Amino acid sequence: MPESFETVSVEQRGSVALLSFNRPDSLNAFNAALRRDILAAAEAVNADDSIRVVVLTGAGRAFSAGADLAEIQADDFDVEAQLNREYKPALMAITESPKPWISAVNGAAAGIGSAFAMVCDLTVMAENAFIYQAFAAIGLIPDGGATWHLARTVGRKRAFELIAGGEKLAAARCQEWGLCNRVVAADALVDEAVAWAEELAGKAPLSLRYAKQALNAAMEADVAATITDEARLQKVCIDSDDAKEGATAFLAKRAPVWTGR
Repeated sequence: MPESFETVSVEQRGSVALLSFNRPDSLNAFNAALRRDILAAAEAVNADDSIRVVVLTGAGRAFSAGADLAEIQADDFDVEAQLNREYKPALMAITESPKPWISAVNGAAAGIGSAFAMVCDLTVMAENAFIYQAFAAIGLIPDGGATWHLARTVGRKRAFELIAGGEKLAAARCQEWGLCNRVVAADALVDEAVAWAEELAGKAPLSLRYAKQALNAAMEADVAATITDEARLQKVCIDSDDAKEGATAFLAKRAPVWTGR
């Protein structure tokens, strides 16, 4: 990854890219530069064939404290345009990425920061991390798709309780309610997330890509449409070089060598 960004750091570790929000003095609150850089960085790692899995975390004490509230005071502030034109493309770049994204949540994932944590395909949280819907405290509502993720993960009533009550949902409860997959020691968070990413990077890339695509579609489709969609994607997979390699390697009792084709 030759590119560098003002407010996002990108480190490539073999087939894994580690992306970090990098405004630690502001608890990685989103300003215009961070909104710009996370989109550009996401597009860069998504397009890089040498990267098979992406880990997203925050530098310093927090994953992200949410939006930089100083911007709200500006006379020309247009929240609707900002959400649709700046946040949404970055969030959709993760949702529609052909490779898995893992959020490694340290400290607070608050406001729009929680949306970035939840949009990833998998989530690892530090023991002292939490997800926080901070909006009601300042007279706002969740955004960036947070209501979608909460309702589909914890259910409508729990989602509304979290939104209206403003509870800082601790990592252990997030795991219990399905908002994260694993909880680890804070000082091991990035290493654990990268190790999991490296494990996934050893899987067949097309299998992961189309399983993610099928799951995304299944979230909105009925069972009949899902079966049809799975059949279409299964044909893509079974016709691939990787499927042939997988079968050959299985019969030869050796590890497969995946090419993503």
